[in-house]
Amino acid sequence: MSSEHKQKVLVVDDSLTNIEMLAAVLESEYGLCFATNGAEALSLMHSYPISLILLDVVMPGIDGFEVCRQLKASPATRDVPVIFLTSLESAVDEERGLSLGAEDFVHKPVSPPVVLARVRTHLQLANAKRELRRHNEELEALVRERTREISRRDQQLIASQSATIAAFCALAEARDNETGNHIRRTQNYVRVLAEELRDHPRFRHALTPAFIQIMFKSAPLHDVGKVAIPDSILLKPGKLTPEEWVVMKRHCEYGFNAIVAAARELIDDDGSFLGCAADIAYGHHERWDGRGYPRGVAGNDIPISARLMAVADVYDALTTRRVYKQAFDHDESLQSMLAERATHFDPDVIDALKAVADEFASIARHYADGAVDGEALHPHT
Repeated sequence: MSSEHKQKVLVVDDSLTNIEMLAAVLESEYGLCFATNGAEALSLMHSYPISLILLDVVMPGIDGFEVCRQLKASPATRDVPVIFLTSLESAVDEERGLSLGAEDFVHKPVSPPVVLARVRTHLQLANAKRELRRHNEELEALVRERTREISRRDQQLIASQSATIAAFCALAEARDNETGNHIRRTQNYVRVLAEELRDHPRFRHALTPAFIQIMFKSAPLHDVGKVAIPDSILLKPGKLTPEEWVVMKRHCEYGFNAIVAAARELIDDDGSFLGCAADIAYGHHERWDGRGYPRGVAGNDIPISARLMAVADVYDALTTRRVYKQAFDHDESLQSMLAERATHFDPDVIDALKAVADEFASIARHYADGAVDGEALHPHT
């Protein structure tokens, strides 16, 4: 290997005899620099790309300990291995040198095989540390870039989800005069119920902060299937006939099919957002006792999101004016729903409604029909 490609070792010793001996041992494998005192050593360290320093401890002027301290204090030289050459035998001296950052000690008189082996070992360790640091830096750069990519993808996903909600809700609002603030009220009701239940043993496995956020975003799509219901039925001011009721109940199926079709066309990461929306649209009219529609499933077979939406939707239907009915007051509506605990509604979800009844009333006032649309009560959602 040409001398310019060899790793460079700095030998520092005030004894020319020791320098000559070390040169003879090392020159075949390494490029060499020499200094006879500490000041000269420090100057050379900042002038040449030194890979390792063999440093005498006892020298006139700046001794080896001080040279080591200064080298280890400088970012430019602190990673250069220092091997002390010393005739000192005290363990205290070795402890001091190691505490200053030295890698090793070689005692005088120097054994050529020993010093050569120590130089090889510490250069290999230093090279490995540099390679590991380089690898870590590359990995950190890759992680940063991947994080930026994920962030960009998340932003695109959020935009896609928001556009989906806006498009579906625009369709629903164009057809159904029960929407508008209805969807804002119900999504806030769902959030409040979920937050009340998130530590409940039956629900804490599912009601994570991320899933509560997904439900909040998905809830506005619960009645999107009504866009497929004829106006003569959807907007009828009176009671529906049995035949009309059969048609009306199909809005759950229509909504589910529309959301599933959208999910096939959109990039929806793991499907959690539109999957939750589909569960809500399909299952929010199911009953705890199995006498709901469209499938007649019961109990825990009803998705959690649909069970929460069922409570939110019925409360809103009772407390607001519809084309076919006047509004009931909060207390009357609450008592009516509590009476259907474990029949229409999951008993624990109804218990949660009772616990957060005041928050429901506050949401109802904030998003009352005819009020100026505003920000959500809890913008972080």
